[in-house]
Amino acid sequence: MELKRWLEHGVEAFEEWTRSYEEYETHPATEVAEEARAEAFAELTGRLRGSYPFFHPCYAGQMLKPPHPVAVAGYLAAMLVNPNNHALDGGPATSVMEEEAVARLAAMAGLEPFLGHLTSNGTLANLEALFVARESSPGRSVAIGADAHYTHARMCHLLGMRTHTVPVDGRGRTDVAALERLLASGDVGTIVATTGTTALGAVDPVHRIVPLARRYGARVHVDAAYGGFFTLLAGDPLLDDATAEALRAVGRSDSVVIDPHKHGLQPYGCGAVLFADPEVARFYRHDSPYTYFTSGRPHLGEISLECSRSGAAAAALWLTLRLMPLTREGLGGVLAAGRRAALRWAGLLDGSPHLEPYQRPELDIVTYYPRTEPAALSRIGAASREVMRRGMEARENPVFLSVARIDADAFARRRPHVARDAEDTHVLRSVLMKPESEPYLDRLHRRVMDLARPTP
Repeated sequence: MELKRWLEHGVEAFEEWTRSYEEYETHPATEVAEEARAEAFAELTGRLRGSYPFFHPCYAGQMLKPPHPVAVAGYLAAMLVNPNNHALDGGPATSVMEEEAVARLAAMAGLEPFLGHLTSNGTLANLEALFVARESSPGRSVAIGADAHYTHARMCHLLGMRTHTVPVDGRGRTDVAALERLLASGDVGTIVATTGTTALGAVDPVHRIVPLARRYGARVHVDAAYGGFFTLLAGDPLLDDATAEALRAVGRSDSVVIDPHKHGLQPYGCGAVLFADPEVARFYRHDSPYTYFTSGRPHLGEISLECSRSGAAAAALWLTLRLMPLTREGLGGVLAAGRRAALRWAGLLDGSPHLEPYQRPELDIVTYYPRTEPAALSRIGAASREVMRRGMEARENPVFLSVARIDADAFARRRPHVARDAEDTHVLRSVLMKPESEPYLDRLHRRVMDLARPTP
């Protein structure tokens, strides 16, 4: 197994490095009996088998997949050292790797110059972006699309910032006309745009939002946690023109969040926050009486709200990008496979007697629902939940899907013929972020078709 060889190489390199220092005795307090270790480890690995098969293309439920073996090997190699990238004292080698990896992310997003760093996750990254927004536009509110991730309203509440919810259009994207009416009030200081909403994968029209924001003196924060890496396909015919234009405009925003632990093939947790203006570092300014001494260069902790952060996460990302660069031919090929699978499944759903597409996918998230007779929200929701349940509980050939709750108004904009006998419903949702989904798609489609077929 290739991964096993890489992991062994990482351990051997670490042991060779430790032998370059004076020999010392390990303390007996850290010793673990071999029999107890074997028993506990067997229990751990046994309990892990209770996880869903995130590695397999039959799992198309949530935004989950294992990290690339290269990332695992890089993480282990650095984890044995256990660097802390808060200060150069804690991570002299991995801090530089973080700076190099983050510079590649910024170049991909189109930010030059920039200020940025890795975070533990996308929530923390969005918190930092909103913190800087608050400090940049004190007293002004934040406009958030109705389909944006819930973390924005939550973080604004934490930061004491007022929010406005902006309606979305018939494809789940922020309604620009409604946004302009809100901006005309003069109260909004920051607009949150999303490239890849978590429910539908919708991409807000960033190319229209940015000039509008500039006209009204507002900042733009782009939550590209899910869709940020799709900028690698912005010149590819796999994306429609509006989506590509929106992704190309990301670099004209004031801040961007990207999650390498999604399409960047990294283990949890690895998020990133990027700012277009390096001068926002002034909002982070603080002092530590025992930390920042070994270098006159800025420490990453001096531009971060977090303190301790894993240097291993930086090493894993650095190694991955070293071998799979942020180009169309490199990491872009991984995203292209999922995008092709989503487009092909949308075509199969169009011709399906038992399934109907909810809306056309903009990235690699496909939404659809079982056809029911009569076509009514209550029946569609019940049928969608039943397909998900039966699929994951099947003894043979299980499939793992998810559902998204859709309110009645949003459903009616897409399918006005469906009877509105409930306030909301559920549709099936499949995330095709693993490239293996492409060759597996026909089997996945047939299996979901079987699950959706009405029983006599």
